[in-house]
Amino acid sequence: MSDLDKDPNQALADEWAAALEEQDDVIPASGGMTADTAQFQELTAESAKGGGGEVQMDAILDVPVTISMEIGRTQISIRNLLQLNQGSVVELDRLAGEPMDVLVNGTLIAKGEVVVVNEKFGIRLTDIISPADRVRRLGR
Repeated sequence: MSDLDKDPNQALADEWAAALEEQDDVIPASGGMTADTAQFQELTAESAKGGGGEVQMDAILDVPVTISMEIGRTQISIRNLLQLNQGSVVELDRLAGEPMDVLVNGTLIAKGEVVVVNEKFGIRLTDIISPADRVRRLGR
């Protein structure tokens, strides 16, 4: 029987069988690898500090983070969102004069007030959130 007379599915199955057989010739079933037991150094308080008495912060000092200021939030329906145009006013959940939230990578770290310095907006920090409070807020 010629290749033209074969069922197309059978021809495809034969091609796969040949390819798998070829693969077995090149890569043994075990992948040519053996399993070894990993050896890890024991983690102690001293090794966690980098071997010395001081914490090694140099590795993270240049990691970029996103800092943002939030003046308020609101929820509206998509219908109302689509009706917004230039000049529309969106009411937020904060009162005028309330401190703004300062977020780093989405986590509240401080509160502050808007200032203008050399014709640019800035924020004066008025309250820093303690690390313990930050951890508590993550659980919410």
